[in-house]
This record gives sequence, C-alpha cells and structure tokens, in this order.
Amino acid sequence: MLSKEILENHERYLERKEIYRNFGFDMDRERKIVLEKAGPIVGDILEIGTGKGYFTILLAQEGYRFVSVDISGEEQKTARLNLEYFKLENFVDFKVGNAEHLSFKDNSFGTIFSINTAHHFMNPFKVLDELLRVMSCSGKLVISDFSKEGLDIIDKVHSSEGRIHETSRFSLKDIEAYLKRKGFHTEKHTGIFQEIITARGPLI
Repeated sequence: MLSKEILENHERYLERKEIYRNFGFDMDRERKIVLEKAGPIVGDILEIGTGKGYFTILLAQEGYRFVSVDISGEEQKTARLNLEYFKLENFVDFKVGNAEHLSFKDNSFGTIFSINTAHHFMNPFKVLDELLRVMSCSGKLVISDFSKEGLDIIDKVHSSEGRIHETSRFSLKDIEAYLKRKGFHTEKHTGIFQEIITARGPLI
C-alpha cells in the first residue's frame, strides 16, 4: 500500500509532465532519445543532477543501478518518492553533494550522465574537471541540455507559474569546446528540444 505522500508526489509528477506536453515538450520521449544516443552504457554509472528524477526514473526502469548526485536534498526527496511509486528505489544510491567537489575516487565510473543540468552550472569547467577525474580512462561522459527551442519552452512554463528560469552564461558549445581542448573525442546530436554531447578519450 503506497503512502499518501508517495501518491500525492506522483500526481504532481504527472501534472508537471502534462504541463510540458501542453507546450509541445514530451519529457519521456526526449529522455529516451538521450539514452538511445548514449549507448552502449558500460561500467558503474553516475548521474549528476538528480532533479525531480525524470531521467533517474528512466535509467532505473531500464534496469540500471547507479549513483545519483544533486546539490538539493529536497529535489532528491521528490525523485526518491517517484522511484518508490514505481518500486525502483533500490536501483539508485542517492548522494547530496556539489558537482564541483565530488567525494568519489579517481576513475570510479564508466558512464557519467548530466541531463538538463549544465545550464545551471555557474562554474561548468570546474564541474567538467571533476567529472573527468571520476570517470574511468575508457569511460564516457554524456551531457545533454535544452536547445534554444527547449529553453524557450522552459521559460514559458516558468512564466506561467510566475517564476523566472535562471541560466548561466555558458552553453553546451562552450562545454564541447572545453572537452576538445582537453583532448577528448566528442560527438554531438542536435534534436528539436535537446542537444546531446558524448565525450570519450582523451585522444592518444
């Protein structure tokens, strides 16, 4: 029997997805595209930026067990309740932490995801250095964020709620250029609402 808190949280989760869908943005479809472009997924998995758990849920539904980090314990509570609704809470090890200072050892993860989080990074290159530190030598970094069209929809959603969606001055283009300067091989996929960068390397 699911608790009232879990059921109410899941209802908010569905309402939120419907709001985005009304603006033309299908969260489930966009995240499935990211997962498809990220394959194959190997090694231990790290997710940076749990948020409310949209991508977290997808990874767990696909059978992956992984660590998910977010700076906000409150956001992670929402994600955890959603996972409990789907009975997937045992697939995820939640950690509250700052992506600029991760607690993991060097070369800890084979695949690292950061989905729709990069536009919040005030110091993206510091975050990237930390992600590359904890990524294994043969690992893969997958960073996806909203395209201009996607950000326009996010702005509309926030505006409809009387809020402002704040973003940093850095873009995925800046992140991709930084990774290339570090010697990493990058691939980019641009959809209508999402841009996806995968990085492997460094090149020898």
